[in-house]
Amino acid sequence: MKKRKKKIKRICMLTVHGYVDPKPVLGKTDTGGQVTYVLELSRALAKEGIKVDIYTRRFQNKKTIERAGKNVRIIRIPCGGKRFIPKEKLFPYLDTYVRNMERFIKEEALEYEVIHSHYWDAGYVAMRLSERLDHFFVHTFHSLGAWKKEQMGGKPAEMEKLYSFKQRIKYEKMIFKKVRALVMTSSDMIKRSEKFYGYKGRNHIVLPAGVNTDVFRPLKRGEKERKIDVPQNYIFWVGRFAANKGLDYLLRAFAEVVTKAKDLFLVIGGGSTSPKPKEKRLRKELQKIIDSTHIKNRVFCTRHIKDKLLPAYYRKAKFFVLPSKFEPFGMTAAEAMACGTPVIVSKRAGITKYLKNGNNCLSVNPANKKDLSWTFQVLNRNTTYRNKIAKNGSHLARTEFSWTRIAERSVEVYEELVEG
Repeated sequence: MKKRKKKIKRICMLTVHGYVDPKPVLGKTDTGGQVTYVLELSRALAKEGIKVDIYTRRFQNKKTIERAGKNVRIIRIPCGGKRFIPKEKLFPYLDTYVRNMERFIKEEALEYEVIHSHYWDAGYVAMRLSERLDHFFVHTFHSLGAWKKEQMGGKPAEMEKLYSFKQRIKYEKMIFKKVRALVMTSSDMIKRSEKFYGYKGRNHIVLPAGVNTDVFRPLKRGEKERKIDVPQNYIFWVGRFAANKGLDYLLRAFAEVVTKAKDLFLVIGGGSTSPKPKEKRLRKELQKIIDSTHIKNRVFCTRHIKDKLLPAYYRKAKFFVLPSKFEPFGMTAAEAMACGTPVIVSKRAGITKYLKNGNNCLSVNPANKKDLSWTFQVLNRNTTYRNKIAKNGSHLARTEFSWTRIAERSVEVYEELVEG
């Protein structure tokens, strides 16, 4: 690593929506890969000797300031009252957030070398804040509104009502113009930025989402696995319950193979501990598929899985499936790989740009039921092939997706920007 020209002392991470806690309950509304990304990157940067403040929204009587690790604080700024507000409904309150955050920073006499925002709502806040504080900001989109709109399909009026695409795309275009530098999770994000937004800038870097390889790893020799209540032979999926996750694709493809693989089960984990109406509706839709395809006795839904048990679910699975219709990266697939579990990954997930089909994963169009079910059969039957993919995937995850590596590269980017 090259010698640093200017040492970074303090960074502002900005992620407005979701339940951002020291130990977040993943699967809650708007609380998934992005929250994990910000927390893990912040902790890895702290190990580099940098103080990191993670700014998010305050609601439900949460503390204003909470420690999330050595040299890492979560700072909650109020706006929109005490109720939880989904990210799609948060925009009317963001200007209040900007004013309150600016006041907090000035009252506490805080100085940040870098403001790094995540997702478009935080990008809007960073853009307005940088104008008021005469500061630059770095941004990670994590996903793009125009791309998500294309991938999700559906009835235009209905989708607009759900996701407010017009508003989101409008401000994403502004962020592209105002940002000092972009951090992209894959090279595909650059191509999509050019396609949908006409982005021609050069000031960007491609960094994957990371994995805590101290937690997500194969068992060491002599180490005992945690006890979990799962079938002997199962396919695994875990994540937030959302329409873009492709769980309907997963269930229909699984229904195609159950008669040919009578020893194979499906374990679906994740979701919120207190599901909101949108999640409840999706669960009912998925239950209809389970009932109509007669796979009720072969599908197990665990609901929320505790963090300490999640690696065991990955490790004990025969293979992991990420069947998303739209997925900016696909952190759960990276976690499974790091645990030494072979993965089947949607071609619509950003992580595929780091993978090699047939070598460290199987890549598939999840909308094609026959192709997806065929990959299930291949990995279920062929032990040698399954072990090859697992071994190569684990090596890739540990060398390319570790947070230590990503933090080191992030620091280099920050230092170059500050120096410039």
